Amino acid sequence: MIFSKLFKSKPAYSEEVQALYKSIVQQARLPAFYTDLEVADTVEGRFDMIILHAFCVMRRLKDGDADVAVFAQALYDLMFADFDLNLRELGVGDMGLARRVPKMAEAFYGRITVYEEALSQNDNNAALKEALDRNLYRKTPVSDESLNKMAEYLRNEADKVQKTPFADLQQGKLDFGPAPV
Repeated sequence: MIFSKLFKSKPAYSEEVQALYKSIVQQARLPAFYTDLEVADTVEGRFDMIILHAFCVMRRLKDGDADVAVFAQALYDLMFADFDLNLRELGVGDMGLARRVPKMAEAFYGRITVYEEALSQNDNNAALKEALDRNLYRKTPVSDESLNKMAEYLRNEADKVQKTPFADLQQGKLDFGPAPV
């Protein structure tokens, strides 16, 4: 057939990008975040957990060269394609997606900014706890213990990922630590 090559499906994202995104999502889905650390087991809570882990990775990738920037963009694109797909599976139509996806992107960039600023503070995690309370927990009352554990977890994971070689990330290799319990 003349058009057969046009219609063959090929993966839009490299296996390495997919593997790295899979690591982010698997970590964000650990039950302990929802059962022990009081993150809401809702679409919003799961979105925020993915964003929290993606932040750690994107924070590292922003310091890379042009090849790393291309990889980071592919990771970002895959993440939002996945958000789009999941919203569609939840029954959100095209009109709803047109409103929700830009808001999700805005939330992503807002959280990146706030988490980055909070990590730069030497304030015993006060700014980080405030950022998590506002963004991850969405001002839902949670215990100080959960908030402290999540702040320490985010700081530790961000530091760990920051030390991960670009080559490892570009090969889709990343091991997050266990959820704090």
